[in-house]
Amino acid sequence: MGGLMTAGTFEGGPADGSTDASAGMPTGGPVAAALAGARGRLAAAAAVAGGAGTLVEGLRIRLAAVAGGALAQVNAEVDGRRIRVQRAAAEAGDSLDRVADCLLDRIRAVTGAWVPRPWSAAQPPVPLLPLAGGRRIVRRKDPSLVWCTPEAAARTMDAMDYDIHLFTDPATETDAVVYRVGPTGYRLARTMPAGPFGRRTAPITLSPHGAPLLTERQAVERLERAELPFLFYAHPAGGRGRVLYRRFDGHLGLLAGRS
Repeated sequence: MGGLMTAGTFEGGPADGSTDASAGMPTGGPVAAALAGARGRLAAAAAVAGGAGTLVEGLRIRLAAVAGGALAQVNAEVDGRRIRVQRAAAEAGDSLDRVADCLLDRIRAVTGAWVPRPWSAAQPPVPLLPLAGGRRIVRRKDPSLVWCTPEAAARTMDAMDYDIHLFTDPATETDAVVYRVGPTGYRLARTMPAGPFGRRTAPITLSPHGAPLLTERQAVERLERAELPFLFYAHPAGGRGRVLYRRFDGHLGLLAGRS
């Protein structure tokens, strides 16, 4: 997870090669050439998927400078389902190559029977950068949380390249998260401890503990002290679940379900 500035966009359906440059897009040099090449490869991947009867729409390329290099991100809709692929590399061209390589695999994954994604295929952990003045929360999101099964939440997490996914668990009617553990496993944690969630078709284990009750300041301190990539906790006022996470710029982001 991390902040991204839109460097260039590719808007169109499977066979549409049009481009729409935003205000931040470079106008020349190797980065612009890499963006142009990535657009062509993304269009080709979408065309392959379209030939198999899959509708790919709204392809967007985003590029950001991060610690040690660049982060490229591609967003799209595949048969109405949102997907995201993001990869970091030392050079902008390499990060764009990596997302282009992964796009067709991601399209195939979300249109077929779900198979848990090997954790080795996921994004490397966000580096712990030293920051003058300390880390602070620089982005807050308050999405309307989806009510879904843990398996559906895990599939969304894979489709969107998330490290952790916040949702509402219908079995307990409370906020919950799924996140990756081990090479191919997933773990479910809830704001309140509860029993098993029924018949499982995915390798999901259950945390026996409820989320810790923490203020925002306490959550930041715990994340920093334990050098965690993210922290799921419950806010004392109301008990709603929140996710504090590290961004690629070294600061922090916060997810809190909309009331």
